[in-house]
Formats: sequence, structure tokens, C-alpha cells
Amino acid sequence: MQLRHVRTLLVPQDGTARVTCMAWSASSARFAVCTAERVVLLYDEQGERRDKFSTKPADAKYGRKSYVVKGMAFSPDSTKLAIGQTDNIVYVYRIGEEWGDKKVICNKFIQTSAVTCLLWPAENVIVFGLAEGKVRLANTKNNKSSTIYGTDSYVVSLTSNVSGKGILSGHADGTIVRFFFDDEGSGESQGKLVVHPCPPYALAWASNSIVAAGCDKKIVAYGKEGNVIQTFDYSRDLSEKEFTTAATSPGGQSVVIGSYDRLRVLNWSPRRSAWEEGKPKEIAHLYTITALAWKRDGSRICAGTLCGGVEQFDCCLRRSIYKNKFEITYVGPSQVIVKNLSTGTRVVLKSQYGYEIDEVKILGKDRYLVAHTSDTLLLGDISSNKLSEVAWQGSGGNEKFFFDNENVCMIFNAGELTLVEYGSNDMLGSVRTEFVNPHLVSVRINERRQRGVEENKRLAYLIDMKTIATVDLVGGYSTGMISHDSKIDWLELNETGHKLLFRDKKMRLQLYDIESSTKTTILNYCSYVQWVPGSDVVVAQNRNSLCIWYNIDAPERVTMFPLKGDIVDLERNDGKTEVIVSEGVNTVSYTLDEGLIEFGTAVDDGDYHRATAFLETLEMSTETEAMWKTLSRLALEARQLHIAERCFAALGNMAKARFLHETNAIADRAAQEHGGDGTDYYLVRARLAMLDKNYKLAEMIFLEQNATEEAMDMYQELHMWDECIVVAKAKGHPMLEKLRRGYYQWLLDTQQEEKAGEVQEGQGDYLAAIGLYLRAGLPAKAARLAMSRDELLTNEDVIDRISTALIRGELYEQAGDLFEKVRNLRKALECYGKGSAFLKAVELARLAFPAEVVKLEEAWGDHLVQQKQLDAAINHYIEARCSVKAVEAALGARQWKKAIYILDLQDKQTAAKYYLKIAEHYAALQEYQVAEELYIKGGQTKDAIDMYTQAGLWEQAHKLAIKCMSQEDVTVLYITQAQEMEKQGKYKEAERLYITVNEPDLAITMYKKCKMYDEMVCLVAKYHKDLLGDTHLHLGKELEAEGRLQEAEYHYLEAKDWKATVNMYRVNDMWEEAYRVAKAHGGANSHKHVAYLWAKSLGGEAAVKLLSKFGLLEMAIDHATDSGVFEFAFELARLSMKQKMPDIHLKYAMFLEDEGKFEEAEGEFIKAGKPKEAVLMFVHNQDWDAAQRVAEAHDPDSVADVLVGQAQFAFEQREFQKAEAFLLRAQRPELAIKYYKEAGMWSEALRICKEYMPGRLGELQEECGREAGKKGSSGTKGLLEQAREWEQTGEYARAVDCYLKAAELAVKFLGQSQSMEVTRTVAPQLVAMKKYSMAAELYLNLDLIREAIDAFIEGEEWSKAKHVAKELDPKSEEYVDQCYKEYLKNQGKVDSLVGIDVMAALDIYAKQEQWEKCLEVAAKQNYKVLHKYVALYATHLIREGSWDKALRLYVHHGAPANPQNFNIYKRLFVEMVNASGMNCAEAYSSWADLRDVLLSLCENLVKSSEANSSAHEEFERMLLISHYCATRSAAQSLKQLDTMAAQLSISLLRYTDLLPADKAFYEAGVAAKAVSWENMAFIFLNRFLDLSDAIEEGNLDSLDHSDFQGTDIPFEVPLPAQQHVPEEQREEVKDWVLTMSMDQRLEQVLPQDERNTYEASLVAAGTGVHSLPCLLTGYPVLRNKIELKPGREVNKDAWYKFMMAVKTSHSPAGQNVIEFLRRWCGGLPSTSFSFQ
Repeated sequence: MQLRHVRTLLVPQDGTARVTCMAWSASSARFAVCTAERVVLLYDEQGERRDKFSTKPADAKYGRKSYVVKGMAFSPDSTKLAIGQTDNIVYVYRIGEEWGDKKVICNKFIQTSAVTCLLWPAENVIVFGLAEGKVRLANTKNNKSSTIYGTDSYVVSLTSNVSGKGILSGHADGTIVRFFFDDEGSGESQGKLVVHPCPPYALAWASNSIVAAGCDKKIVAYGKEGNVIQTFDYSRDLSEKEFTTAATSPGGQSVVIGSYDRLRVLNWSPRRSAWEEGKPKEIAHLYTITALAWKRDGSRICAGTLCGGVEQFDCCLRRSIYKNKFEITYVGPSQVIVKNLSTGTRVVLKSQYGYEIDEVKILGKDRYLVAHTSDTLLLGDISSNKLSEVAWQGSGGNEKFFFDNENVCMIFNAGELTLVEYGSNDMLGSVRTEFVNPHLVSVRINERRQRGVEENKRLAYLIDMKTIATVDLVGGYSTGMISHDSKIDWLELNETGHKLLFRDKKMRLQLYDIESSTKTTILNYCSYVQWVPGSDVVVAQNRNSLCIWYNIDAPERVTMFPLKGDIVDLERNDGKTEVIVSEGVNTVSYTLDEGLIEFGTAVDDGDYHRATAFLETLEMSTETEAMWKTLSRLALEARQLHIAERCFAALGNMAKARFLHETNAIADRAAQEHGGDGTDYYLVRARLAMLDKNYKLAEMIFLEQNATEEAMDMYQELHMWDECIVVAKAKGHPMLEKLRRGYYQWLLDTQQEEKAGEVQEGQGDYLAAIGLYLRAGLPAKAARLAMSRDELLTNEDVIDRISTALIRGELYEQAGDLFEKVRNLRKALECYGKGSAFLKAVELARLAFPAEVVKLEEAWGDHLVQQKQLDAAINHYIEARCSVKAVEAALGARQWKKAIYILDLQDKQTAAKYYLKIAEHYAALQEYQVAEELYIKGGQTKDAIDMYTQAGLWEQAHKLAIKCMSQEDVTVLYITQAQEMEKQGKYKEAERLYITVNEPDLAITMYKKCKMYDEMVCLVAKYHKDLLGDTHLHLGKELEAEGRLQEAEYHYLEAKDWKATVNMYRVNDMWEEAYRVAKAHGGANSHKHVAYLWAKSLGGEAAVKLLSKFGLLEMAIDHATDSGVFEFAFELARLSMKQKMPDIHLKYAMFLEDEGKFEEAEGEFIKAGKPKEAVLMFVHNQDWDAAQRVAEAHDPDSVADVLVGQAQFAFEQREFQKAEAFLLRAQRPELAIKYYKEAGMWSEALRICKEYMPGRLGELQEECGREAGKKGSSGTKGLLEQAREWEQTGEYARAVDCYLKAAELAVKFLGQSQSMEVTRTVAPQLVAMKKYSMAAELYLNLDLIREAIDAFIEGEEWSKAKHVAKELDPKSEEYVDQCYKEYLKNQGKVDSLVGIDVMAALDIYAKQEQWEKCLEVAAKQNYKVLHKYVALYATHLIREGSWDKALRLYVHHGAPANPQNFNIYKRLFVEMVNASGMNCAEAYSSWADLRDVLLSLCENLVKSSEANSSAHEEFERMLLISHYCATRSAAQSLKQLDTMAAQLSISLLRYTDLLPADKAFYEAGVAAKAVSWENMAFIFLNRFLDLSDAIEEGNLDSLDHSDFQGTDIPFEVPLPAQQHVPEEQREEVKDWVLTMSMDQRLEQVLPQDERNTYEASLVAAGTGVHSLPCLLTGYPVLRNKIELKPGREVNKDAWYKFMMAVKTSHSPAGQNVIEFLRRWCGGLPSTSFSFQ
């Protein structure tokens, strides 16, 4: 143990001011110090001084300094303080329980010499030592003191052992004396123990030895009998001074000894059984230590010094924190302090035997302590501070602890259940069981006190799954064993332990009464059951019913209520019992009848008066009636007769009530005469026995008191004459004969003739007895008497009377006996027959009437059949020769063999139907051979066949069927039977049936339908070998579809279709299988193809490795190239065979060329090193530029070829100049001449020849002349032809000249029609050559005005066209204008169009997206036109996502109330509220724009036809929302308005039908969190997370609205299409919510105002009253309002706060908000400041 200085309680003085003594209270809550000034200072546990008081001298006349306080000790209850003084007195002060209570001297003990030391070891016992050497005892109870023992030497020290049952005194002569009040069985000696070498001022009694020290600087440890076991010698240590005082730790494991400036510590080592010296605590300038006091829990020690200082030290071996909830301090090996860090409560766990405590655990919801020592187990309940220590041998820590019961800890170890009661150091009990579920063990420990029962401790547990044992733990004996027929899954005793409820796996609830050992099933389908605490009332649930037994003694009396949910709990508080029922989302409570519950409790407590008072308050019902009955029984048992009388009166049993009333009167008289309550008076006891119908007991009580008359009177009153006469006879009563006569007369009077007859018979008067018997209608009794007396048999009259009475009473057998007795045999036979006494009749007939025996036998058989004694009847029918009846009786008696035996003797016709019945019996017994024979005998062969088919004996059935049925019938029969078998799943049997009738196809179909393919294939192989392959193929496909690939493989291969197998495995990516099959079953190259496909599926390095492994790499590359799989080919070649790349590129290029992908093909040709091929490709496709480019870049030799090709193409297209240029570039003029000649263009050919090949010019001219001679053309046609030729050769100037000449000639020399024709030919040619004016002039020459106008229009010469139209054809002016408009439109010359058609111009501007120009022009028209194009522009901007620009458009141009614009306004609102980053101060301008636009719109709506429409209301709401958002942004820019910003975010939640709900709740939660409104933040963010999950799931069905009940936050909101809060922020919210949910301080409810309504709700929850929202906070304005306008208000505090914040900050946004409010509300209340 180590000492650590904690604090100074009392500061030392400069001089001597000795602390004389100190003491800790037993509760450790108080610490007392007595100073040199004789003042007692009182400190609390934390070391704070709380109180003080001065001590008093024994005699005031000697003054305050006449004494010194030498000893001080607290009483065990810590409320008193004993002080021993040197002025020969011990005072006991009552210091009270509270600080500051008045200090009163309650005891004083005057002595003969000075008190030197003092202890208070036990209640009322103070021990002190005197200077004269005596050790005395003061008793505070009787205020007397006595000497324990005396010595001749000054007592220098006193100490007690750890338990306080023994004391040691140290004396000035070194003597140490020991005394025991109780040696606790240790057997240690008393008296002088040892003589120490010096006075033992420092004396300590530890648990294992005694430690003494003094002025010789030695510390000596003595054994239990005074032997020295250890010595610590410090005499040579010059720094050490004498030892002055010592203290033992409360656990006795450590000792601290004080000297000068030093505290020495000794710790006992259990392992070495010796003291070990700890590190001493040395403190300079502490000076001599004069007093030591150790706190009772062992955690602190205080040292007082010579200079008056008091220092406090912490003592501990080690300290640890457990689960961040408890501090565990080991103050000694056997003592541990456990402190709850949250509440500060402490529990001291201490081993009573001094064993070292191992690890301490805190279990059972942090309430229970568990600790082990080497030989014991320590348990404790922290809340009640009950601690136990029981013997426990180490079990390796394998114990399981159960803390379900507050009074008992259940410990299960190695199949044994041990019970330990908290606060008791003995085990309560131990039983063997394997079932330790707390629901399968029930313990009841004094839970409800009963009258006359001191200790009631019961246990119920399972021995096995079906057997319960109950044990009385006080007596330690078994009180019952309950065996059950089903496994038990729950059991519980009632609180008194007299009744046990248990439930089995079949949900049956059983009640077992332990006293009477009776078991009752009280409920089926029981899903919940519980005893109501503090009573014997049971609550259970059966399906949808709540069942309550208020009186469990009458389990049939049950009260039931319908339920909608499941019972989850039972609560009983404040005189109210409630059953808590969960109905889905809601929880409902059902209140039980407390009066009925209290009745049961009162009965158990034996308080029958209280029980009666309860019942008298209740209406009579079945439950109440059962309770009155129970109370009546208990009251009678307890002899509380008045209560019993009241009970019977309540039950309406007036007879018992009256009887008890009389009994009570007798008891009251007896009580007055003899004392007591009168219930022991013999008459009362006898009457109670009579009430209990125990008449023998009552008789005994009467006879004990010699009250024979009263006993006889009782019997007479009860008409129990026989017993009365017995009593009279026994007591020799003189009235005996009179009694008998009276009895006989009474019997006659009461018409009890039988009893009277018995009396007469007993007295020997037989005739009278017979007469009485006959009168009583008992002729049989009369006949018995007559037959027993011979003298009566001779009396014919008597016999006639008796026989007549017998026959009349149909007692024929007795009559027959009587007639036989008097030898009247015929009459006797008749009577026997009538009385069915056939045995007697037959015996009599055999002797007297043999002819009638047969008839009697048949009648006897019939009688036996009627009596259902068919066995017996058979033989009688055989005797009577009635064969048919015999057979029927045998069949009825199931005597089948006997029946067959009889039938075999009958004719076939008679026997047939009986054979059938017997056959059915044998068929049922599966004796088919016998049954078959019988069916055949009965002529029912078909039934035999049915029998065999039903039994599955098809061969026998078939054999029999063939004999007696046609083949078709047999087939139909078997197929029908097979189908039946098929339905029953008996497929083998069905198959056999189908095969039997040669229908294998049906069997095959059956197996196919059932997917039993193996059986199906067997049948196909057997009956349809030709279809076997197809079958396998079909099955393979089916199995493949089902994913059963291995089976499918088998069938494919059986069908010789290995390709299908390979394909199947390929599809399922099972390449190894595919390769295996291909290699095993395919052709020579098939496996290679599979390997190639496999590699292709793998790709990359894996493919190369695979193909290399199979040696197929090059083949695969070639195959891929040939197959057009170039990517794969490139991949393989690049990774493994780069030399094949050019070849692949070439093939790929050719492939691309075929596909028409020429540019890609060009690249591949070049990569393959074949640019020539690329050039040829482009030439072939007449892509000359590309061909030229490639040739120039990669193959210059091919350039000329390209040019020749281009030229050839140009000539074909008659582009002669182009072609000529190409050929000249290619240096091939001869080809140009050739092409011109072929085109008949001789002049061009001559020109080229003249320029580039002059040597051939003459030859060419001759050729040209010959050609011209052949052609021969002249006149107009010639000119036209020539013109066309020039045109075709591109000589347009010459062509125009020719055309004009032709036209001129036509006009001059040809007629009208011909000149018209020429003009119509020439003019279009001129137009085509863009000579519009010439063409128009030609038309005008022939008055073709419209054609001339069209020519001008075609040439865009609009002024000429207009001029011609105006001058020559005014009708065409409109036509020209229209064409001009179209032209301007088409040309996009909108500026010119504006002057002509402004709307068309605007449309064009809009179409060309020249919006600014469009709006500029539209603005010059009118407001309506302008807003048409504003709307178009806004729509365009919104589509492009620029809703902010669209908004500014309306800010600039205003918002008209056009219904067609409403969707735009709504879309702007939706875009804005959904946009991210809008919840900040920077977003103010955007919100303000939206707000201003909506205000403008709403103002316009008021003036329009849409005023007060639903659309108007919606826009008003949007205006309010945008105002709140704008105000929030303004508030966010000002720190002092943080709360207002949060209020606005929270207020916006009521508009989540228009705002995105997840974003709104997130913003509200974050805002609330920012201003430390954690309750609201938690609820809003929790709701946000729920919404976030709902968005992921796609529906809101799972949302729980319970937090928002009674608020105006809507439940039905649109589900946002996407998350508005990023994932990272959602995760942060999740973490925060999870953290807060663990915070116990957090109240998960929304704050409420004076309306008892959520503070931000506009609608009061209780009244529905609607408040207006504040325009600055959104919260309801309840008081202090400022009305800005009817219907628009602000809260005064919010208003002034906002105005002040804006004023002090000069916030432009805030000023803008106020300006907006002024505009919106038509002015504001005047304020004393402005913003200027």
C-alpha cells in the first residue's frame, strides 16, 4: 500500500498545539479532530470543515484549561461522539444527523482517575483506559460504567480487532492485555498477552498479528498468543525518533506507525505470512505525529501533528476505472471501494475472512458487484448496499451469473444452480439443473409478508424439459414435483410461493397449486403471462384477448377484453395497474380494476376486514361472487365468523348466513361469560363442524362435554335417527324405546315405507315388513324376504300378492324364481321368457319342457343380438338351426372364420352377399388370396381385381382381369388407376400399370412432366430406340435452361451433339469444360477453335499464356484476322508476335475499305507499309484530294496517276477546264487533246495542240475540218447549238453572245410563235448563267411581264422588279412585296424586314436567338407583344439552366398576371428553392429578386380576373416563402441575428409541400444546432435522415410522423426526386444524430409555448386557433405584436431587434428587407432612427 498526500485539513501553527485525538465515523461521512484548545472540529467526507463545538470540563469552576482530551470515538450509528478527558470524565455528545444540529450531552460517566484512551467498538458499549491502570466499560443505555479488568500500570493505548469484538490495552510497564467480548470461535486466550520492552504507545491489532512500538525505535509483530514473529529495528537510524501512535486499516491488512516527520507502512503478505515494509512517507517539518485515524472504508488516513496540523493521505494498492462509470480502489488486499462516478455513491467490498480480492466486476445493468477470492465469492447490490460473502472454491471463472431477481443472485456452474441472497453470508440453496434461462427458474424471497409466516423463501426450477421441482429454501426440502406432457418454456411462482404458473411449447398456460398439488389448464394459445406485482392477479394474452384472473383460486372465472396488438409490459405504480399494449405504431394502456387486485392482496395478508370492505364497493358479478366464496372459506378457516356470515349473506346463501348469525350470537355470549372471542366454546365448535357437514366431529365435541341431549337433538333436527338411536343406545338413554317408536312413526308419516320395512324386518315382524315393502313399491325386496323364510312360502296369499306386484313391476326374473320356488313351473318358464332370463328358462325347459328348448335358443339369440352380444348369440342360433341369423351374428361379431364355416354349409345364392362382406375384411387385412377366393365365391371377380390394383399387385390383378374382362376394359381400368397413382406421386407403380397395358408412351410422358429424366430415358431406350437421340437432345436443352449443366452435358453427348455441349459451357463461361468436351468428342481442330474462343474471352496476357500453352498462338492470330476480329489479333500480335503486325494492318485496311471506312483504311494501309494501295483506294472512290494527299506524303510516284484519274472524271462531268489543268499538271497534253476531240470540242483540242504539241497541229486541223463537214449546221439552231457548246466548255461570254444573237435573229426574222419559243429557250439559259437583266429584257420585248418580274426577282433586282410591276402590271406589286418579304426572311435580313412586317421580324429574332434585339424591337410595340417574347426568352433560359437570368428578365420587365406565364413563375420558384448554396448571406440578392418578382405578380393578380383564385393563393405562399428566405439571408450576414435566421429555417418546415423536404429539414436542423437548440436539431436531422432513406427507397411509406403530431408541419409532402444534401454532409449528420441519441440529457421532444403547442406551429394543438406568422421570424405572433397591415404582423421584440441590428451594421440587405416590407405592407410603424 502507498500513501499519497491529498490535502491539509488543518494548517499547523508555529508552536506546540498538539492534536490530541481524531476519529472517523462508522459511515465514513464525518471526521472529528480535537485541537489543543479542546475544540472539536467536524469535517465532511471531502475534507471540508462543516461544524465545530467546544468540550466542557467536568467542573466549570476549574476552568477550560483544567483538562486535556485524551480519547474520542464515534458511535456505530455516527450520531454520537464520546470524549474522554483527564478531568476524570467521559462525555457522550449527541451531534445529530445533520450539520449544524444542536450538540447535546446525552451521557456522562464520572471516573476515579484521568481517562487516557477511549474506544467505541459496539452499540451502547464504550471502552476506555484510566491512569490508574483500569480498563472500564460504559453502557450508554443504562448510563452505568463497570470495570472490565484492572492492572497497576497506566493505560497508554487501546485498540480493537477488525470486528470490534475484542480489545487490547497497552500499559506503561510494557504489558499488553487482551480481552474478548466474543472470541468468534477463535479459541484465543484472554488476559496478559505479552510484555513489550517499552510502553507500547503505538499499538495495533491487525487481522493476523499484533503490532507494537514505542520509544525504543523498534516495531515488533506478535503472534496470536504473544510470540514474536517479526521485529523491525530502527535504533541505529539516527534520523528515526520514537514511535508515538499506530493505526490499523479497516481490513486489518496494513498498519501505519507515526514518528517524527515520518509515517511507516507495514503490509501483510498472505503468501509469505509475514509483514512487508512499504516505502515510508517522509514529510519534512511535519514534526511528531500525535494522532492517526483511518477512514472506515480504508481509502483515507489522517495524521495529526504536534504543531496542530492535520494532513490527509490517500491509501491504496491500486486504482482503476471500470467502463468509464466506476472507480475501483483497492485500499487493501481484502478491501475494495467501488465508487459510481456519476452519482458519487460508494460501496465498500470487504472479505470478512481477510482473503485477497481478485478482479472486481460490475454486472447486471451496472448494479451488481461480483468478486472472487481464493476461497470465497463476494456479491453485492450497489443500490441497496447489501453485500454477501459465501464459500466458493475456484471454478476457473466459468460461472454464469443471473441478476433478474432483485433479492437473489443465481449462479450456474457445471450443472448446479446456487442461490445467494444479497446481505446474507450463507448460501440460500443449491440444486442440480441444466436449465438456467431466467424464464425457467423462479425464486421468491419474502416478497409479500403473510400472517403467521416469518420466513417464506421458495424456488421453482426445471429438472428436465417436462418436470418442474419446487423447493422450500427455508427448510431445504422439496414441496412438489410437477410432471407435464409437453416441453415447458416459462414458469413463475407467485409472490407467496404457493402457486405456480407455467407455459409449455404448445402455448398452454397451466396453474399448479403447491398446497393441494392440483394442476389446471387455464388458457390456450397464451403468448404473454405475468403475475401483477404485489398481488395474486394474473394477466395473460390469448390471441386477440386480454385475460385477467382477479381471483386465481377460481381459475374458471376470467375477465376478458378484446385486444388489437400485443402486450409488451405490465406497470403498477401509484395505486394504478396498467397493461401496456403495442398496436403497431401506437402504444395503448389498459387499466385493471385496482379494487379487485387489492382484494387478493388483503386476503393473502390475512386482512379479511379490508377484503370485505373492498368487496362491498363492487357490483355483484361472476368475479365478485368467486371472491365472496373464497373469502367465506378463508374466514371460516380463520374462525372470523362475522365476516363469514357477511360473505354468505352477500352470496344469497341465507341458510348458512342465518346459521352463522345464531352461532355468532352463541360465541358472543360465551365470550362475555368465559372471555376470549368465544370461538373455542364447545357449542360454537360443534356448530362449525355441523356447518362443515362433519357430524361425527360435532357428536364427539358434544359427547366430550357430556352433552348427550344436544348430540341427540342435533341428529333429530337433521332427521338422522339411526345415529341418534346409536348415541341413545350407547349412553343407555331412557328415551331409547320412545325414540324408536317415534322413528317408526316418523318414517310412516314421511312415507319412508322401505326404511320402516327394514326396521320391522330387523325386529322380526316379517309379514308387516313385506306389507311395507309392497306399499313402498319394492316387490323384489319382499320376494327376497319371502324366499328366505320357509313359513312365508306356504302362505299362498302372500305369494300371490308378491308375484302379482313383481309381474306388475315387470320384475319377471324374480317372479320366475318365486314361481320356481313354489313349483309352479309353467308360470316360472313364462316369467323367465318375459324377463329374458334365458339361461334359467332353458335349464328349466330341458328339465320340464324339452320341446320348447329350440324356440327358446332362437329367442335367446335374438335377445343377445339386441344386447349387442353377437359373439354369444352365434352358438344359440346354431343350436336353434337359424343359419342366416348365425352368419349375420358372426359377421357382426367379426368372427370371420366362423362365418365362412357356416356359409360353406349354405346354398350359393344365400351365401353370395355374405362372402362379399367377408372378402372386404380380408382385403383390408391384406390377406388377398383368401379375399380373392371369397370374391370369386360371391361372384364379384371385378371387386377382386380392384382390390389387387389398389394394393399394387398388378400381375395378380392383370391375371384375374384377363380371365373375366375385355382387353379394352382392362386398358381403361389400368390407365385410370395409373393416373391416380401419378397424382399421388407413386410413379413406379404408375409406370408398372402403363407397361402392363402396353402404354409405355404414357409412362414416358409422366416422367417427362415430373422431370424424372433417367427413368424417362430408360423407357425411351427400351421402347423407342429410334427417338433416343432426339430425346437426349431435348432433355439436354431443358436441363441447360434449368442450369443443371453436368446433366445436360451427359444428354447432349448421348445425343452425339458435342457442339451443343461446348456452346452450353461457353455461354456459362465454363471454358475448361468446353475445351475438355471439344477435345474428347469434337473433330481434329474443334478443340483449337474452343481454345481460341476461350482466349478471346480472357484477353490480354491471359489469352497469350493460354494459347501458348496449347501451341496455338500463330494459328489464333491468323484466324482472328481472317474472321475480322482485328482487335484481338492486334492484342495477341502486340503481346507475342510483333512481326505479324504489318500483315494484320493490311488485312484490316482491306476490311475497312470494304466497309467504306476509307480514312481508317488509309491509316492501316500506311501502317502496313502499302501507301500505294491507299492511293488506289481513294482513286477508285474518286476522293482525289485524299488520293493526292496520300500520294504526295507517302508515294510520290503515284501523284501523276491521281491527276490523270481526276482529269478523266472531270471530262466525264464535262468540267473541261478542270480536266485540262489536271492533265497539264500530269504532263499528259495528248490525253487532253484526245478527250476534247471525243467531246467534239475541236477548237479546244486545236488550242491545246497549238500550245503544247505544235508538231501535231496540222494533222489535227485536217481531222477537225473533216468532222465539221460531216456535221453541217446553220441559222438560229446553229447559234443555239454553238452557244450550248460554249456554255458546256465554260466559255460563258461567248455562249451569251451566241444566245443573244440567236434571240435577236428570232425576233427580227421569225414569226411570233417561233420567236416566243426561241426566247423561252434562251431566256432561262441566260437566267441560269445569272444574266438576269438580259433575260428580263428578252421577256419584256415579247410582253412577258410576269416572266420579266421573276427574272428580276431571281437576280434580286427588287427595285427594277417593283418598277416594272408598278409601270406595266400593278396587280403584280403585291406579288413582288410578298416575294421580297420571303427573301428578307430567308436571307435573315431582319433589320430590313422590321419596316415591312415587324411580327415576322420578331419571330425571326427569336428563332435566331437574337433576344436582346428581339426585346428591344418588341418594347417599341406594346406591353403584350413585349411579354410574349419575354416569356419565350425566359422559357429558353430555363431550358438552358439559366433560371437566374430568366429571373432578372422579370425583375427588369415586370411580371404580368398572364395565366400562360404561371408555369414560368412556378418553375423559377422551384429552380431557386432546389438550387444548392442558397442558404447563405451571399444569396440575398437572388432571393430578393424572386421575392420582388412574386410581389409584382401578386399585385398584378389582385387587379386581374385571377384574383383570389387557387393560383393566386399559391403565389402568395411562394411570395411569403421567398420573403422568409431573403430575410434569412439578410439575418445570416449579421451575427446578432443568428437566432432569427434559425427561426426562419424552422418556420420554413411548414411549407415542405412546396420546398424540397430533405433540404428544408437539413437546413432547419443545422440552424438549430448552430444556436444550441439540440432537441430540435436532433428531431429535424433525424427526420432528414429518414427522408434521405425514403428518397433512396423511392417511397415515404416508412416515415414515422409521431414527433410532429399536433404541429402544422405537413406529413404528406412530395418525395424529392434526388438527394439535395451531398453524401459527406449526410454522413456527418448521421454521426451527430447517433452521438446525441446516446445522450441521456437530450429530450427528444419539440419545445412548447404557453399554448402547450410546438412553439413554431401557427395552429394551437388543443383549440385549433390559428395565429398569424411573424414576417421577420415566421413564428406565431402570440403577444407584443405590431400590425403592419391587416393580416400581416411582426413580433415587437423581433422587430426592434432587427431594426437595431440593421441600424448598427448599416447592412444593405437588412435595409432592403425593410424597404420591401414598407412596399408590401403599405408603410411601416414610425421608428426613431433612419438608415441615411
